[in-house]
Amino acid sequence: MAISQDKITEIFFNIDEFCQQLDQLIEASSIGNPPKRKPKMSHSEIMTIMVLFHLKGFRDMKTFYNSYVLVHMKSEFPETVSYNRFTELMQKACLPLVLFLKHCCMGEGTGIAFIDSTPIRVCKNKRIFNHKTFDGIAAKGKSTMGWFYGFKLHLVVNDRGELLSFMITPGNVDDREPLKNESFINSLQGKLFADKGYISKTLSELLFGNGIHLFTGIRRNMKNCLMSFNDKILLRKRSVIETINDQLKNICQVEHSRHRSFGNFISNLVAGLVAYSFFEKKPSIKFETENTGQMAIF
Repeated sequence: MAISQDKITEIFFNIDEFCQQLDQLIEASSIGNPPKRKPKMSHSEIMTIMVLFHLKGFRDMKTFYNSYVLVHMKSEFPETVSYNRFTELMQKACLPLVLFLKHCCMGEGTGIAFIDSTPIRVCKNKRIFNHKTFDGIAAKGKSTMGWFYGFKLHLVVNDRGELLSFMITPGNVDDREPLKNESFINSLQGKLFADKGYISKTLSELLFGNGIHLFTGIRRNMKNCLMSFNDKILLRKRSVIETINDQLKNICQVEHSRHRSFGNFISNLVAGLVAYSFFEKKPSIKFETENTGQMAIF
């Protein structure tokens, strides 16, 4: 993906402004003397490189850092470190990156939202029993594409393609479980559209009590339910969130089998979500209502 110099400056400016405010809050409540020697690269520089990796189309961070950042981005990052040191700094920048995602990259609720989960595989199926990196953390689950070993990324987006909420769970967790978490749904309002995997009478009543109307398709053995024509159209527009999941995996590289630690997995996934928030064009739908004044007969 081609990124202009202005876009790189915009990404660094937003991240650096957030890091400066975060550092002021930390210094105000910290105990003891600050370290005398400052690192060569700041958190904002580390976070910017992590985000740019997901926007440049490289397959692995090592090639991107050694072959691109150190060679072609000397003017943007004059004080660089070795790749081994950079990976250590990435772990330290994970928490500020998560806070930046939660506070600066989330969209606003519009009354229309879509929810879906996508599997994040950490290894191929034939290597499940020999996989040790995520032993005791990841789990074996099943999606519409078959069995996998890893995690699930639960996403909620609005009709503009902006992220509203996200959650990472082991692969064997039911898709409906995150909706029972208040912190996951506190930013949602209005109508929420999902696939048949979210069908649950108890869950619908729970969400309705929180001001959220859940819409799902129906199975063959279920009775048809009354739904307005606009809601039926919006239910068919779930391809928006499916397209976002595809972009996260194929453009932002949030899924690969080269992780060597859980911290590396989280930092890579969060950086991919931040990178998506800087997309100039996001999958979206045009939804307009027109009041004709005509009477509706049921």
